[in-house]
Amino acid sequence: MFADDNSIENIQQLFFDFKKYLKLQKKYTQLEVAEKLTILLSTLILVLLVVILGMVALFYLSFTLAYILDPIVGGLMVSFAMISCFHILLIVLIVVFRKKIIINPMTKFIAGLFIDNNKN
Repeated sequence: MFADDNSIENIQQLFFDFKKYLKLQKKYTQLEVAEKLTILLSTLILVLLVVILGMVALFYLSFTLAYILDPIVGGLMVSFAMISCFHILLIVLIVVFRKKIIINPMTKFIAGLFIDNNKN
């Protein structure tokens, strides 16, 4: 089947090159996964920090609004109750529209991150 040693050497070289290609593809895939996970984790940390700082700001702004509303509504307890009802309404709206507000954007972000879109 093989006429000379040159053909055998070519097949051996092809095999070694293919083996090297597979190793390089494995390293490339590892680097891609590391890059994507880094982006994902950094975004998660950023969102977590923004949420925590936003909650602290909302806490102090709620107290400020309660003390501003105190003379208008006739009591501090009534103003705190109004602000609590507003927060409960916000929670209900977030739960009702969670797919549109949270799930869909998160799905688009993760899908866009991990699915190769060949824009490089």
